[in-house]
Order: sequence, then structure tokens, then C-alpha cells
Amino acid sequence: MREVSVDHADKIARAAKLLREARYGVALTGAGISTPSGIPDFRSPGSGLWERVNPMIVASAYTFRIRPKAFYDWVRPLAEKVMAAEPNPAHVALAELEAGGWLQAVITQNIDGLHQKAGSCEVLEVHGHVREATCTRCYKVVPTGNFLDDFLVSDKVPRCAECGGVMKPNVVLFGEQLPVGVFNAAQAHVRRADLMLVAGSYLEVMPASQLPLQVHERGGRVIVVNMMDTYIDGVAEVVIHADVADVLPHIARACAQTRGEGCDGG
Repeated sequence: MREVSVDHADKIARAAKLLREARYGVALTGAGISTPSGIPDFRSPGSGLWERVNPMIVASAYTFRIRPKAFYDWVRPLAEKVMAAEPNPAHVALAELEAGGWLQAVITQNIDGLHQKAGSCEVLEVHGHVREATCTRCYKVVPTGNFLDDFLVSDKVPRCAECGGVMKPNVVLFGEQLPVGVFNAAQAHVRRADLMLVAGSYLEVMPASQLPLQVHERGGRVIVVNMMDTYIDGVAEVVIHADVADVLPHIARACAQTRGEGCDGG
């Protein structure tokens, strides 16, 4: 575990105290929590996925319907990174906070499944995931494992084995609705939350970006750990602009170290 600055150490102690005092803590994570695992985010200067392409062209529902090859050409290098990625210390720290009772759920905008791999149990993937895909013609749902491997080798658009229709990963593209059941479950956690830990999100994509504000408006507290500013920084109780993989393990350790001092785990 890498050391942190004195200023960050004070904020980490404050964040851990807030988590220990919270009745119902929830985390919201974005692409920044997976960048230490080798998966690029969307907006970082020089490396973001939207640096060289227009997302409304390559990652929209409309384009997928008329030019699925454009989507698959763009997503191919990302798919390779996602399939090779392993959880980093930030994912592990959130799983530890959940196991300790300081977090009740992780709401994530990510599609990579790394929270589950790290051991988190209550994970709400509001932008979908890549574990399954749906045929755009017959709507058959299948695991992506086999055809993603074939796609990475052949570079051909995956097709349904039953009807030949184009297979679409179960991720939310621009212009698509979020999965209603998942987002309703996330909202239910947010309504109960008196604390939200935002980790690795610029908070720029609606409607997930508004979840911390909902917690704040009901009198809850917000902690932000992110490399760059977010719109919620001004009202957050703790803001730490640093690498989540450096900071979150220290927060989890600070919570665990106080268990013998009367901490009831949440």
C-alpha cells in the first residue's frame, strides 16, 4: 500500500470516520476506478476513449443498428483490455468496506465486472455489463465468453447461432434506456443512504451523476475520491483528488483498525 500525503491522511481519517458513523453507506463508481487495472476511462486528456472519436457515432444505439461493424471496430481494443483486467486495490478496498458493514451496495457505471471479481456482493451495474449479449433479431440472450473470444481472433461482427442476427453486448449505448430494474434497485439504495462514497467518477453522465446530489439533498453526506474536480465537490464533506487505488485501501484500513475501539461496523 503506497503512502499518502499528510493532507490526504487527514482527509482519509475523516472519510473513515464518516463511513463508521453512517447508518447506510453506498458507493458510486465510474471509469476512474478501473484505470489502475489497465482499462482506459473516457475523458482523461491524452488517454480517454473519447479523445479521438465521437461517442455519438461509434457508441450510439442508432449507429449500432445501421453500422454494427463501426461499434465493434471501436470496442475491440477495449474488449481486449476488459477481458484481461484484474481487480486493483480500489476494487478490493470497496469489497472490504462492504464486508465490514460500512457499505451496503456499490452502484457502478462500469461494465467490466471487476467489483464482483474483487468480492463485492451487492453490485448495481446501471450501464449494463459484458457477461451476456442479446440477438437484435430473435432476442436470444447468451453468455459472451465464446463469441467474444472468436470476435477478438476473427474481427468479425458476432452473429446469433440461431437466426444469424447481430449480437449486441448487454451494455447501455447512447440513446438507450438504462436497465429499469437495476436502476430502480440503485435508487432504492440511494433513498436509504445517509452517505455516498463517489470513487473514480467525473459525475458527467446522467442520470447516475445525480445520485450523490440526491443523497446530499436529503441531508446525507458525500465523500469524493477522484483525480479531477466534480460538480458535487462544493458540498461534499471530504474531497480527495488522488488515485483511488492509493486512497481507498487506506480508508478501508482506517475503518478496520477502529473495530477494536468500539466501532459497530456501520
